[in-house]
Order: sequence, then C-alpha cells, then structure tokens
Amino acid sequence: MEEELDPEIAALINGADNGDSSEDSVPITVEEIDIPTNHKSLFTKSIDEVVHGGGNKSIHDVDLSKKEFDKIENPLNETPSQVFNDTKYYKTALTGENASAQRVHQVLSKYLTCQDPKDRAVYRQQIVTAYWELIRGMVGKMVDPNVPMPKRMLVRFGVLLPSLFKAEQKDFFSKIVVENRTKEPILYVDEWFKEIATGRMTNSATDEKKIPKKTANMTADEANMAEQSRLMQLQSKNSGKLQSAENLLGIKENERTMLEGNLKEKVTALTEHQPLLGMEPHCQSYTDFQKKIFSEISDIMHRLSKNDKELSKCLSEYTEAKHTYDAVQDKMANHDGAEIMTTNDTEAVKIEFETVRQMAKMTIGRRGNQFPIFTREFYHCTEKGTGSRENVIEIMRWIESIDPGVFCRIHKNIPNRIVPYVCLVPTYGDRGFCWEPFDRYNRVTSRGRIVIPMYPKDLKIAVLTAVADLRWQVAKEKASYYWMEEGLTGQYYQHIEQMKLKGDLKEFFIEDYILWMTKESTGVQRLEKDVRGIFWRNMPFPKELKEELRKRSLVYDELCKKDANREMSDGY
Repeated sequence: MEEELDPEIAALINGADNGDSSEDSVPITVEEIDIPTNHKSLFTKSIDEVVHGGGNKSIHDVDLSKKEFDKIENPLNETPSQVFNDTKYYKTALTGENASAQRVHQVLSKYLTCQDPKDRAVYRQQIVTAYWELIRGMVGKMVDPNVPMPKRMLVRFGVLLPSLFKAEQKDFFSKIVVENRTKEPILYVDEWFKEIATGRMTNSATDEKKIPKKTANMTADEANMAEQSRLMQLQSKNSGKLQSAENLLGIKENERTMLEGNLKEKVTALTEHQPLLGMEPHCQSYTDFQKKIFSEISDIMHRLSKNDKELSKCLSEYTEAKHTYDAVQDKMANHDGAEIMTTNDTEAVKIEFETVRQMAKMTIGRRGNQFPIFTREFYHCTEKGTGSRENVIEIMRWIESIDPGVFCRIHKNIPNRIVPYVCLVPTYGDRGFCWEPFDRYNRVTSRGRIVIPMYPKDLKIAVLTAVADLRWQVAKEKASYYWMEEGLTGQYYQHIEQMKLKGDLKEFFIEDYILWMTKESTGVQRLEKDVRGIFWRNMPFPKELKEELRKRSLVYDELCKKDANREMSDGY
C-alpha cells in the first residue's frame, strides 16, 4: 500500500513558496494519473528539431569551417513555461516508475519533516541512493518526444519538487530555453541519453569492455542492434577521414587559386609596355622591374607544379574516402529493421547511465555535496552562474577569445577546430573535467567529451577546469610515448621535475591554466617565469592581446621580442 505524504509536505508541494495556498492542503500519493497535455507541447516536435536546433545540420557533424561560437543574443525565453506551476508536477514526475518512485517518495517525506539532525543526515544519504535508482529507470524514456515534461525536467535539472524553488529561482528555470537553438554539441543529460539511445552518439569510453554476445545466441533485435553499432563505428571512423581529406583538398585548392591569381597579375604587368616617344607605335623593351618578374613567374610556376602534385594526391585521398563513406551510408540506409534515427537502444542507455552517474560523482568529489535533488537549501548560483546551455557556451566563447587554439587539433600541420561534446549534469559539484579527448575510432575529427556541473560555486572555474583537462589530454595523446619529453606536456613535466614538486601533475597544470586565463591574460603576473614561457609558446594569446600586454609590463614585452626572433629564424 502506498504511503501518503504528511499534510505538511502536501502543503509544501501544493503551496506557494511563502507557504500560502489558495487550495486546501491535500495529501498526495504516487499513483497513475492522466498526464496534462501542456506537458507534451514542448516535445511534440521531431527529435531532430529539438536536439539539433531545427536545421538539417546535426550537432554531430563537425563543421571545420566554423571558427568561433556565435554570440548568444537571447539566453532566456521572454515568456516563462508553466511546467513548474502545475500542482500535479510531483505526481506526474513519479508516475509509472514503480518501487523506485515509492522509495524516493517515502524517504523524501521523512527528510523534509525530520527535525533531528542525525536522522536527517541518514535520510539525506538514503535519498542519494533512492534517487539514482529512480533515474536509472527513467533515462531510457528520454528518447520519447511525448515523455511528460516533469519527468524530463527531473532528469535534466534534478527538479522533483517545484516548491523547493524560491520564487525568483522558479521564474528563472521556467525561462531557460528547452530546445537546442545554438546547434552546438552542448547537451543536457536527458538529451545526452536520448542521443545514445537513438544511436547518434556512441557510449562514452570506459575501462570495462563490453563482452560481445555470440551471433548465434542473439535475438533478431540484438543482432540488428549489433550491426547498427558496427556501422556507427565505421561511420565515425570514415567521417573523420572524409572531413580531413576534404579540408586538405580545400586548402590546396585555395593555394592554387591564390598562386594563379598572383601569376595573372605578374603576366599582366609583364605584357604592359610604354610607347617610345616619337617612334610610335614601337614600345620600350622590358624594364628592370619587369625583368625581375621573370624569376618571380618561374618561382610561381615551380610552386604551382608542386601544388598540383599535392592536390592530385589530396583529390585521390578524398575520392577514396568519399567512396568508402558513401558505401557505409548506403549500408546504413539499407539495413534491415528500424532506421538508426528511430532506434531505442535500451542496453546502450543502461551502460551510459552508469557512466553518467560516475561523471556526476567526479564533478562533486569525495567531500562534496552528493544531494541529487534541486533545493533552495543548496542552490546558491546566480542566473549567469547556473550551468545552462547558453551560459556555458558564453563562457566557452570567452575562453576561445583568449586561447584561440583551445579546441584545435593539429592534423598534417593543419589545425582543425573541433568543439567537444559537453554533458551538463545537475549536481552541486565545482569541477568540470574531460572524460575523453576524442573518439578512439576517429582521432582526427571526432569530438571529445567534457562534463560540467550545473550548480557550482563558480561556473567559470568549473568550465575552465574541464577545458584545461581537455587541453592536457589532447596534448598528451598527441605526444604519445614522448609526452614527458615533447610539446606542452613534456615542457611542463620537466618544469615540475626541476621544481621538485610532488603531487598530481595534471592538477598542477589545471591550476596554472586557470591563472593563465583569469590573471595573466589581464596583465596580472601570477605564474612562475618558466610556466609563463611554456604557456606563451604552446597556448598563445591572440596577437591583439599580446600587443596590449607588452605595453603593460616588460615581462610580456620580452616574450613578444622572443616571438619575433623565432619568426625570423623560422623556428616559431
């Protein structure tokens, strides 16, 4: 038999934040109810429209031509949603979730009414376990566009009881944009599970390997899913090759166009002759300036010949990559059963749930606040300090304005800007981190994955720790076996060794990166001289910022002079 909430809790659920209610306080139970139609309105659009921002371009397609984030003009909706004002929000969120919902219902009732601090601490810990068991059963439903909004908001924001908002908090959360208008790969956790379920994203990497089932023992659905997974891996790998080949081909084509344009100018200048005064129509011979053009044209022809060989090779690689990619696409289109985009891979979602739970713990740390439900008791963020999609993008845009190469990966000496997937988890953690620097099947153009807590003490620091972690891991993977000797990680490692510091090397780097971005970029010197030099060379500020800094201090002026010397010696 289901336990009824204490009348005091019922009043808290149904009443306003000030405790007043226009209705009598009625005990509430978790039971099957009709879902109000207004909860469905925001998610009756197609999955592509909601998650991908409504265009043909998917968030999973890496656009190498894009150089920066678009400025967020409207971070909030003007008209608030009414979902948090629904008196049946709590019951709708827990409806149909079986024993786990009842467990959360019972423990939360005791926690909110308990007066003894010791008992309250026990109930608080019990809520953590009960809540995650509840979410475990809900994440597979996130692929359904008609899932009730309270369920989605519970998974996305951790909001189980809207009455635990303050009035201004409820108004703010009601105005947060639900759909992904930015078309950037920054996802709330419910969207993350949806992308995993539909097969558009692969599971996040883990140390534990999935043991493949023998084909003979698979059901038709399992075999279909296994084949789809295989094709998705092939698609990811071939997509990277195709994008890289196309990017290189475009660069060589642009180089040829530039050289041909230069050649036309030289030939035009060469064919222009001044008439001989009094001896018309005869013209003068080549001038000294025109004679110099002979060697310049020869040099251009030599460069065009070299470019043609490189372009032919790039064209051949692109043609081969395009053929392979199209072949995989055809296989995916002709694959038996449901199309990939409408798949609901519940097994993949179950695996990803365990990973996301681990991600959530890592944002909090061992001594942090593990409480998983949104409550004004623990939420102390400002509106701009809350980890909404729009706020996180604005911080990432600021980071990229100071560290332009932060999301770039070098391939064949060409920087490719690749924004990582960002998973926004509703925790009271303070640290973001990098889960993986890139997909193991596509190291060239695949997106990495970083995780950011939504309710930290300082959102900018939380994003910076995640980006610094990404920076470190990408540099370490690039250097491979020589990461202690070469590149950013090698130089930094050798510095720490010289200083004889003990501790986590990556943590030292992250702390220094935060100082680099927040202090050194403003001219406030907080780093060791050697560290400043390492960062200046490997993670340079934009040229405009460098020029501004050199006016403020001789330290930065000296670094700029070293830049000029390296450029002159072609060693930069």
